[in-house]
Amino acid sequence: MNSTMQKISIEKVKESKIEQVDFNKLAFGSVFSDHMLVCDYRNGAWETPKITPYQPISLDPSAKIFHYGQSIFEGMKAYKDDNNKTWLFRPLENFKRLNISANRMAIPELPEEFFMEGLKTLLELDNKWIPQTEGSSMYIRPFMFASGNGFHASPADAYKFIICLAPSGSYFSGKVKVLIEEKYSRSANGGVGYAKTGGNYAGQFYPTQLAVAKGYNQVIWTDDHNHEYIEEAGAMNIFVRINDTLITGPTSDRILDGITRKSILQLAEKKGIKTEVRKITVAEVVEAAKNGRLKEMFGAGTAAVVSPISAFGYRGEDYDLPELEDSFASQIKKDITDIQYNRAEDPFGWRVGL
Repeated sequence: MNSTMQKISIEKVKESKIEQVDFNKLAFGSVFSDHMLVCDYRNGAWETPKITPYQPISLDPSAKIFHYGQSIFEGMKAYKDDNNKTWLFRPLENFKRLNISANRMAIPELPEEFFMEGLKTLLELDNKWIPQTEGSSMYIRPFMFASGNGFHASPADAYKFIICLAPSGSYFSGKVKVLIEEKYSRSANGGVGYAKTGGNYAGQFYPTQLAVAKGYNQVIWTDDHNHEYIEEAGAMNIFVRINDTLITGPTSDRILDGITRKSILQLAEKKGIKTEVRKITVAEVVEAAKNGRLKEMFGAGTAAVVSPISAFGYRGEDYDLPELEDSFASQIKKDITDIQYNRAEDPFGWRVGL
């Protein structure tokens, strides 16, 4: 999509609230910076983005987001290095996936310059909000939803694109115990599982609550047909290490094309770790756990980067994973975060400076 964007207008806050924030005690995604970017789609076109103070938005009760769920989002981060320079990690991949999700949800695609220039302008304005404490970063939430009005079951005629910034600490602490799900499904063939749409996540909450009540932290999702194949871990892609081979399922209608997932595959290849992208059966994982061949399982996503799984439950039995001193998970997380925070060379060209 080609467009000529006018200069982004900026309305600054009268008084920053940054002094009210303890940057040494940041929860994930619960504190928000002074400003946000807003862009409206009206009369068949995206208008020039504008930056305003972070504030509530007003919508008509008949706005179609409330009734038909046309809503998508992305998750990404900005990092500061030791020299106070700001970096993004593969931002164009987030932009491309946003438009893939938009297309699937019948939402107009956003021009690249609106996303990239809008994001960079917002980050420059709220640069002091990007934390520098170990493990912290600026979580970035671009999202888009139907703001047009009407009860008719059809795509809206107006949409909003917004970017909000949340200085955040680490997403997870410690390892995770998961339950392999055999009744509920995250998504189905021909569905919207590969899109980052809100309904995918809302549908996960109830089965996850059931798992938590049984003493688990998260759910491992299996295929919708007969729950034979492992597909995702909670809201993350999943990796399984059997002996010294790192395995993850192929992307599909049901599985999100995770940016961390594809980064791990490239990084592992460069490190000489054998990888396989193929379907992983539950039976294979259980058998590998029983005979000691299952060395690691971990989730992969923007928020946590890598989240090690310490144990999984299946049909009333728990299987503990070994604790490894130099695990693939710890190696890969260090390598990726070193690139993100500009502590190491970036042979892939993933890091984008502001």
